Amino acid sequence: MFKKILSNIVTSCSGGVGAVLMGYDGIAIDQYVVDETRLDLNLVAIEYSNVTKEIRKAAEVLETGELQEVAIKTDLFYVIIFSLTDEYFVALTVRRDGNYGQGRYLLMREANNLRVALA
Repeated sequence: MFKKILSNIVTSCSGGVGAVLMGYDGIAIDQYVVDETRLDLNLVAIEYSNVTKEIRKAAEVLETGELQEVAIKTDLFYVIIFSLTDEYFVALTVRRDGNYGQGRYLLMREANNLRVALA
C-alpha cells in the first residue's frame, strides 16, 4: 500500500526522484525510487530525520506549533519533508529542474492516504 502511494507521488511530480516513508527514529518503512537515480534516498532520509527531529524540538520549545513541513534546497535537489504523525514523515526528492510546487501539492494531497495506511 505504501509503495503505491509513494510511487504515485514520485511519478506524478515533474523531476521526482524518489520518496521515502520514515519514522523520526530513522527507520524507513517503505520507499519508491526512480530507477535511473544513483542517490541513496534511505541514507538521505536518515540524515535529514536527525535534522527534522531538532527542528521539531525547537518548534516545541518556542511554542510555535507543530512542525508540518521542511524544505531543503541543494545544488542538485529539493528535499521536501512532510510530517504525517508524531512518529512518521514522508520525504520527497525532486531534481532542481523539476517542479517543487507540484511536489509539495502531491505530498499534501496524499498525506491523509499515508496516515490511513499507517493506522
